[in-house]
Amino acid sequence: MTAVETARAADTIPARLWHRAEATPERIALRHKDLGRWHEFTWREYARRVAEAGAGLMALGLTRGEKVAIIGENRPEWLWADLGAQGVGMITVGVYPTSPTAEVEYLLAHSESAMAICEDEEQLDKVLAVRDRLPDLRRIVLIETRGARRLLDDPMLLTFDALLELGCRGNPVAEFEAALAAVAESDVAVLVYTSGTTGPPKGAMLTHRNMAVAGDAIGATLAPGPADEVLSYLPLCHVLERLISSIAAVTVGYTTNFGGGGESLASDLREVQPHFFIGVPRVWEKMLAGIEIRMADASWLKRINYRFWIAEGRRIARKRLRKERLGPADRVLGALGWVLLFRPLRERLGLARVRAAGSGAAPIAPAVLEFFWAIGVEVREGYGQTECAGLATFSPADDVRIGKVGIAVPGVELKIAEDGEILVRSAGVFAGYFKNPEATRATVDEEGWLHTGDVGELDGDGYLQITDRKKDIIITAGGKNISPAWIENALKVSPYIREAVVIGDRRKYLTALIGIELDTVGDWATRRQLAYTTYRDLSDKPEVRRLIEESVEEVNGTLAQVERIKRFALLPKELDHEEGELTATQKVKRRAIAEAFSDLVEGMYR
Repeated sequence: MTAVETARAADTIPARLWHRAEATPERIALRHKDLGRWHEFTWREYARRVAEAGAGLMALGLTRGEKVAIIGENRPEWLWADLGAQGVGMITVGVYPTSPTAEVEYLLAHSESAMAICEDEEQLDKVLAVRDRLPDLRRIVLIETRGARRLLDDPMLLTFDALLELGCRGNPVAEFEAALAAVAESDVAVLVYTSGTTGPPKGAMLTHRNMAVAGDAIGATLAPGPADEVLSYLPLCHVLERLISSIAAVTVGYTTNFGGGGESLASDLREVQPHFFIGVPRVWEKMLAGIEIRMADASWLKRINYRFWIAEGRRIARKRLRKERLGPADRVLGALGWVLLFRPLRERLGLARVRAAGSGAAPIAPAVLEFFWAIGVEVREGYGQTECAGLATFSPADDVRIGKVGIAVPGVELKIAEDGEILVRSAGVFAGYFKNPEATRATVDEEGWLHTGDVGELDGDGYLQITDRKKDIIITAGGKNISPAWIENALKVSPYIREAVVIGDRRKYLTALIGIELDTVGDWATRRQLAYTTYRDLSDKPEVRRLIEESVEEVNGTLAQVERIKRFALLPKELDHEEGELTATQKVKRRAIAEAFSDLVEGMYR
């Protein structure tokens, strides 16, 4: 882009990409692991592909304001399509690759998507199954053609390579630049659909301005540098991953790596060794559970070494978190622990180079945070929502307070409403819900305050503590207000518990539906020569029930009498997104769970 055209372009992420490609054209922007080999793309190549994708979309007849849905795992083509569409004034709609066909139909229909870009045959089949019920859908693009070549004669279908070739027929750079110059910061850039825990997902409209502000906030809080590396692994349609892999990456200029995805996360982390890493609580919990499994199977000498240094690491971490001065003995023990456990453990986890780490999207148990601080991975909590472009608060590096999610990031205002609800105001607050003015008015008031639906407290230093979702607060038959999230998180610290759903609204006492962690409980059973065949068979074992009972009683010992779990039932199956029990972000749909397992619930109150 010429200097004149660059100046004409609004401050959007595609425009920032153009600036980045001009400033550091030969630096590596993206890496993608495909069939075991890493392929690299420079910033110049990244920008060129985005221009070709945008020009290709226009060549197919799509116009400004039309929606382009992207369904697939994280890969460079996802970003090329995303920024290509945004750069020519279109709106992208991310769809989780785990979404069942019915959910894909709802999202494409509600968003009025004119095009669906599918990663592979699996995602393509979902769209083909419902396309007759999608009157706005005109074209389908397929990225990975392996296994689907027989479908390429469909007149509605073309490959992603063909889309790029269409863009190349004219002058893609000039066409893209002209379209980009017409994009305003107030234009809607993306539709991000909410989890839908209490009803149908709502399409949050995020503008180019919202996204640029979010990118600046990441730069101010995590302080990434252009030489840094990150691993893209959370779904790109989630606002947090888009913020890390796309928005902040383009803003700062660091390298985004796309690994094998799914079960290869552990090996991808070891290969990439990112400089900063953001995880939802489930990721941190899974890492800790995996370590404990390996230690249970290790030799007695390794177990003793592990337990001693973790205990010392926790002790030193507590002192650091309390801002107590470390004595000479603490420093010597910390150095020895680094050599004898912490460094090799961090290398094994893929966190050897991590300089900044964060947790968000849901509360995380203090014990999990303390463990990672013990090995030198200083995980800091943050808080945000799709409706405020992903980031509202983050814990300062020099003053982390476990149990609190930090202070407002630059440009964000916080306050607590009379009923305890957390309110947020900033330039990152979204433009409203697509085709839902009623929900928009209920969420953003006339003064611009976003009503988050979360309940919390602000202390005198501006630190935010989240209590629970407003709709999830339990009021017992005795009139006591209980926050189920804190109890559930305490239960999930156990390596043997994957899911915990506390029940008790208008009941005399609290109960819980608990889902076991198949890997860790299975390993525990195998070491005790306890044979099992299926998840249900394992969870039905009386020995497993006693194992979980120990964890429940341990947590009960830390709770007030009214908060204790009086009875629990083990779920007979793993909760599943496709069956409507979990959202795409693995959040439990409480209403669906209560209905699906009503017999277990009622059994606990008989």
